[in-house]
Amino acid sequence: MKIKFCGAATSVTGSCHLITTDKHQVLLDCGMFQGSKALDELNSEPFSFTPSEIESVVLSHAHIDHCGRLPLLYKRGFTGNIYCTDATADLLDVMLKDSAHIQEQEAEWKNRKGERAGRAPVEPLYTTEDAIGVLEHVSPVLYDQLVQINDQMKIVFNDAGHILGSAITELWTQEEDRTSKLVFSGDLGMQDRPILRDPVFIKKADYLVMETTYGNRLHEENSTSIKRLLDIILETTGRGGNVVIPSFAVGRTQELIYELNRIYDGDSPYRSALEKIQVYVDSPMAIAATEVFKKNAQAFDEETRDFILHGDHPLDFANLHFTLTSDESRMINVDQSPKVIISASGMCDAGRIRHHLKHNLWNPKASVVFVGYQAEGTLGRSLLEGAGEVTLFGENIRVKAQIHNLEGFSGHADKNALMAWLRGFRNKPHDIFLVHGEHDAKFEFAASVKEETGWDCIAVDGYNEYQLSEITSLMSSHAEKEFVGDEQVQDVRSRIAQMHDALETVLYSTSLAMQNDLTPERMVEIKNTVAELEKGVINLGSTVTQEERNGGYELPLEGELPPLEPRKGKSYKRNSGKK
Repeated sequence: MKIKFCGAATSVTGSCHLITTDKHQVLLDCGMFQGSKALDELNSEPFSFTPSEIESVVLSHAHIDHCGRLPLLYKRGFTGNIYCTDATADLLDVMLKDSAHIQEQEAEWKNRKGERAGRAPVEPLYTTEDAIGVLEHVSPVLYDQLVQINDQMKIVFNDAGHILGSAITELWTQEEDRTSKLVFSGDLGMQDRPILRDPVFIKKADYLVMETTYGNRLHEENSTSIKRLLDIILETTGRGGNVVIPSFAVGRTQELIYELNRIYDGDSPYRSALEKIQVYVDSPMAIAATEVFKKNAQAFDEETRDFILHGDHPLDFANLHFTLTSDESRMINVDQSPKVIISASGMCDAGRIRHHLKHNLWNPKASVVFVGYQAEGTLGRSLLEGAGEVTLFGENIRVKAQIHNLEGFSGHADKNALMAWLRGFRNKPHDIFLVHGEHDAKFEFAASVKEETGWDCIAVDGYNEYQLSEITSLMSSHAEKEFVGDEQVQDVRSRIAQMHDALETVLYSTSLAMQNDLTPERMVEIKNTVAELEKGVINLGSTVTQEERNGGYELPLEGELPPLEPRKGKSYKRNSGKK
């Protein structure tokens, strides 16, 4: 087996790794490069493999730097399956259509300018038709579900705690008489964060591909960042300015809504001071993504599920406004009253956030608050590094607003969290490949791992290929004849007990199982049943129609995202029970 790093090898974007056996070629992610002009130009370069020869893509999550070149892969000949979690599949419908719309708009803008200058027309990287086409190849599966993707490979997705649907992938490959296991971390989240469950710890692997976005940095406590945000809001609005928050449409926006909901609808001492301050989410994609969150509440942590089951959805509150149309977006800046504006994109490289920065960066009363990673070469990174002047829509803007960076909201694990997750392995994987980090982050994390554990890591620094030929005795943990402890069964019992009385038959079956030896295979079947039931019961309590969510009107069709449509012909892949 070989692994070739085709992206996220020199930066934190463009995640794409090729797994090759004597019979098959499979991709782990197929993401877009983001940041500097040089990185952006990589998106249109030929793939370092033949797209038509890729049999399937195993997708870790729906952020554009992990999925954004899937329509281009399809455009250039890919016809295989895309395996991802069910929540990721729902988010892909939003993310890829929006990305295609941006590609088409950029091509149209370049062609208008090019025509006046006598230049030849350019084509978009891919079109909405390409995005719709590749979505037909998505095969959603559940967490903990063993899926045979070809005659040599099986996968299992585990919760990564990064964004809704994000997954740590376990990939078992059998060549000749040897079975090896590769673990791909995807992007890992922090422990004890709101809405999502904690990342799952993996115990065994022959080979590990691990992200290092914050491999050399520590986040402040989430509670500290929340207090700082509230103080910034009160101080800024108190002096008559707006608080502008560039936020990723998937993940950070929903977490901000969740935290503000706890203040606006709770008993916080900040509540009375914030009652007159309006909060605007000005991003059609973020609005659509928030609806996907509501449809997939089964993936939330216990606290958030309890909110929903008691009739209080944590992604909504009285002072929250979702602005869909361009006219509504413009009115935010016409209105002179101090407010909070949450808008995409999170790195300020596209979208409505650039308009809000144009209207607020020059104002010393305003504040700009960053709540996520800013890649090299982006406008967001320039502002964090102290740029005194920036160019927006051809106009030079002096930066006089206060610039804040709240890393406690980051969806990525910091150095300590990455180290804790790595320590979850009982034994050192034969090879540990560090990716998805800037040069210093990867190499400093490798040095820290060596110092603290004695384990050597390979800090991937280029689009290289490695032969994974070490013969080991490690077999699939799902195939081991070990029995599941009472702790896992009790967890299933607890999850079932929180659901409707109609589930008593499943609870009874689980109780009977506790009286006998319960194999890992049987435990996976029970977990899958519980997950499907949870999704139906929890989401039933939070059902809101698209029309109700949008205040009685449908999403506009021009210049914005259309309403979400159910994927046709798709169904969950049922576990056969054969491991």
